[in-house]
Amino acid sequence: MTATDPPMREVNPAQPLPPLDDAARAVVAALARRQNRAQSVLMQIVTFVGAQVEDGLKLLPGGTRRQIEEAARRALSQSYDLAGRSRGGLGARITGDRAHRVLGTISGALGGLGGLPTALAELPVATTFIFRAVQGVAAQHGEDPTSPETRAECLAVFGAGGPGDGDDGIDTAFLGARLSLTGPALNKLIAKVAPKFAAVLSQKLATQAVPVLGAAAGAGTNYAFIDYYVEIAHVHFGLRALARTHGPDAVADAFHAELARLKRPVTRA
Repeated sequence: MTATDPPMREVNPAQPLPPLDDAARAVVAALARRQNRAQSVLMQIVTFVGAQVEDGLKLLPGGTRRQIEEAARRALSQSYDLAGRSRGGLGARITGDRAHRVLGTISGALGGLGGLPTALAELPVATTFIFRAVQGVAAQHGEDPTSPETRAECLAVFGAGGPGDGDDGIDTAFLGARLSLTGPALNKLIAKVAPKFAAVLSQKLATQAVPVLGAAAGAGTNYAFIDYYVEIAHVHFGLRALARTHGPDAVADAFHAELARLKRPVTRA
């Protein structure tokens, strides 16, 4: 940890953490609703269109699909390094969700001009824009966006999967973890996150597979992905902020309970 990192509260049996009060439970409920809303109409359209085109990708050699997962791993690794360095100098002027959405949209359009080859080449750029946007969210929730620990937590956000993949979005196992900053541990985290991120990227690449037409698809998917991961980042770092006060187990239990409540059908008298 760095001197600017928020202190993590130590669990002391003699001084138990305060239970979730009504205000904290209201925040948890709002974060659960925010995660549900992350499946925006645009993201659902991207998922649907991508799924249709992806059927064509399944006819390609298996190496192509392995290439996507390797590209995801490489993009995450590069973004971890670049997003930290790019927040200084000229990069310091690029702030806010809107700026990252605009730049990501332009990047996606350029990446889709040449079909799948240029789309694969554009992945590290798009991932870095998303990563930077997630770092900005971390800063809003009181964390140092340039610290190795916070950047590792930003990587964890990419492991949330995507709309329609059947998971709960946020992996609450990360909430109270002090992520090790050693090289092997970082590689292990990337290896854990990359397959889920690759599943999302396959939809993006499927929509960009047709040259020229892929430019419009690339612009739309990049905008949607930045929007989606920014929303998920607000949930992730919002829960972390609560966990520092009330403990990760209590926050995770309340969050999953709220998600379950939101998914239950409404019964009418």
